[in-house]
Amino acid sequence: MVRSVEDLDVAGKRVFVRVDFNVPLDKKTGAVKDDARIRAALPTIRHLVGKKAKTILASHLGRPDGKVVPEMSLVNVGERLSQLLNQDVLFADDCVGDGVRKLVSQMKEGQVVLLENLRFHPEEEKNDEDFSRKLAQLAEVYVDDAFGTVHRAHASTVGMVKFVPQKGAGYLVLAELKFLQPLISGAKKPYLALLGGAKVSDKIKVIENLMARVDALLIGGAMAYTFLAAKGIGVGSSRVEKDKIDLARRILEKAEKSRVQILLPHDHVVAQEPKGGVPTKAAETAPRRSPRWGSRTR
Repeated sequence: MVRSVEDLDVAGKRVFVRVDFNVPLDKKTGAVKDDARIRAALPTIRHLVGKKAKTILASHLGRPDGKVVPEMSLVNVGERLSQLLNQDVLFADDCVGDGVRKLVSQMKEGQVVLLENLRFHPEEEKNDEDFSRKLAQLAEVYVDDAFGTVHRAHASTVGMVKFVPQKGAGYLVLAELKFLQPLISGAKKPYLALLGGAKVSDKIKVIENLMARVDALLIGGAMAYTFLAAKGIGVGSSRVEKDKIDLARRILEKAEKSRVQILLPHDHVVAQEPKGGVPTKAAETAPRRSPRWGSRTR
């Protein structure tokens, strides 16, 4: 049973909330281009503010690979959050360290602090125990409201949780679990699942779990090219996890035996660079077609 944020004793306490503020930023101005993920966390944040908790928000942004990358700072995210909350949001220039501890210790009831990008530290993605303890020392209560990262065994999602006495889920995670429960306990047939993203490695557990439940898996996004490569199809310089091609091949073989269709895209846009640039001449002369999903007979 997942405890709700409503069941936690948060009044006057320091509450660490793992949010998903991995939002697109304008490359020139750094401004938030799409604040949907920030808005999704507002119900939980407002609940905590209303309960006079000292709310500490933590998130990653992009893939800085354990280095400080100014373009991936959360400072502009904090500015947008402040506008949406209609109150000041304090910004910490790091997520651990003496400065952060001092800032948190001086928080007043109802205040909100946003920590700097968790992934500026390589220990975050490594689920380092010492780093997890440092994060946990900031809080008395832990709330996970980052549904997009709950599957990752990182310090802020797994490692620190055992060091915090009270823990629960925010409104966003609870809502997603409510929607997922019928799909886990017995969805109506035919049951199709659509997966995207860049990495097969990130989705392997999900794929294996779904394989026993669905009639078909529709795989798109960059990870589709790893599966296409596993089938021996040329994908040019498209993004492929070369060390996961054998894994993708085994998944395809397992699907074949389980009579589960894995559908991969047939049609593609060809461009000189992977940023929606000018298509190549070959693509320009090709007939325009709507995207469709490939299929195979059983």
